[in-house]
Amino acid sequence: MESKDVKYSARGRWGGILGALAPQLQPALERVGHHVACPIHGGKDGYRVFSDVDESGGSVCNTCGVHPDGFATLMWVTGQDFKEVLKSVSDYLQLGVAYTPTARRTIIRQDRSDIDEEKSRQALNRVWSESIHLAHRDAEPARLYLARRGIAIQQPETLRLHPSLTYYEERKEVGSFPVLLAMVQGPDGEAITIHRTYLTMDGHKAPVESPKKLMRFPKQRKLTGGAIHLVEPGEVLALAEGLETALAVMEGMKMPVWCAVNAHLLENFVPPAGVRQILVFADKDRPTVQHPRGHGQEAAKQLVQRLWEMGIKASAIVPAGEIPAGQKSLDWLDILNRDGKAGFPTLQSVELAMRRVA
Repeated sequence: MESKDVKYSARGRWGGILGALAPQLQPALERVGHHVACPIHGGKDGYRVFSDVDESGGSVCNTCGVHPDGFATLMWVTGQDFKEVLKSVSDYLQLGVAYTPTARRTIIRQDRSDIDEEKSRQALNRVWSESIHLAHRDAEPARLYLARRGIAIQQPETLRLHPSLTYYEERKEVGSFPVLLAMVQGPDGEAITIHRTYLTMDGHKAPVESPKKLMRFPKQRKLTGGAIHLVEPGEVLALAEGLETALAVMEGMKMPVWCAVNAHLLENFVPPAGVRQILVFADKDRPTVQHPRGHGQEAAKQLVQRLWEMGIKASAIVPAGEIPAGQKSLDWLDILNRDGKAGFPTLQSVELAMRRVA
C-alpha cells in the first residue's frame, strides 16, 4: 500500500493506533493535552500528545523534541524507520479499511470510528466464544507448545485455544493457525483484549513475522494497569512479563502469578484489592540506548518503588547468571529450563531480603 493511502486511513484513528503499536504511550493518551513522564527517558511531566492526537498522531517532549505526526511519534518511541512504521500502521488498519471516491471520503471517515469500535467488540467476543479449554482433545497444539517451552504444570483454565485464526501481513492473508489465547483484564477484572500466540499443529510458533499479538480493542478500554490474570490472586502475588515466563514462575514458586504482557505494562501494573505483597520476577535485558540498565530491570524497579509508596510490600527478583550469547535477555523460563525449580528463590529468602531493605 502507498504511504499516502495509509496516512489517509490513519486520520481520525491515531489514538488507537499509537496505543496498540506503542503501549508505553498509553499514559499520555489517557491524559490528552496534559504532561506525563516521557516514555523514553522518564521524568515526571516532560511529554504530551497533541490535543488533536486522533487526527495528527503528533506529540512533543521538552527534551526529545517535537514529533509532528503519528509516523514521527512511532519512529521516535519504537526506534523503527519510516518503512517499518508504515508497515506496522498498515497492518493495524487492515480490518475494515475502505477506499471510496474523494467526494465521499469525509462522510465515511466520520462514521468509521463507531464502526471500528463495534467491530472490535464483536471480534473479541467471537474469538473468545469460539475457543476451547486446553484440556479439550483438540487443544493439542497448545499443550505441545507449552511442553516444548519446558512448562510441565497443569495449565490454568484461563488459557484457551482457538482452533484456527487467520494471520495477516500487509493486509494479505498468510494462512490460518491454531492460536493460544489469554485474556488481558483491567485491575477490576474487566476484560480489555486478548493476547494471541499463533502456533503450528505440532506445537511450534507459527512461521510468521509476529506470532504474538494483542487484538484490537475499543478505545474506551484502557490497557495501562492491566494484566493476564492466570489464577485467583492471594495476599502474595507474583508478576512476570511474558506469558511463558509467568507460567515458569508459577511452576518454580508454587504461588499465584499474573502476566504483565510487556515491560511497559509491568511498570504500570495496578494490583488488585487485597494483595499485600508482590514479587516481580523481572527479565534481565541487555542495555540499550533507551534503557541503559535493561528495560525489564528498569520497569521492575519503577513498579517496586510505586508499590511501596502505595503501602504494598514489593521486591524485584532478577535471574542469576549471564545473558547467553546471541540472546537479548535472560528470563525465568530460561532459569526453569537451565536449573529446574532449584533455580528459584524460596519465599523465606525473599522475605529476609525485604526485611534488610526495609
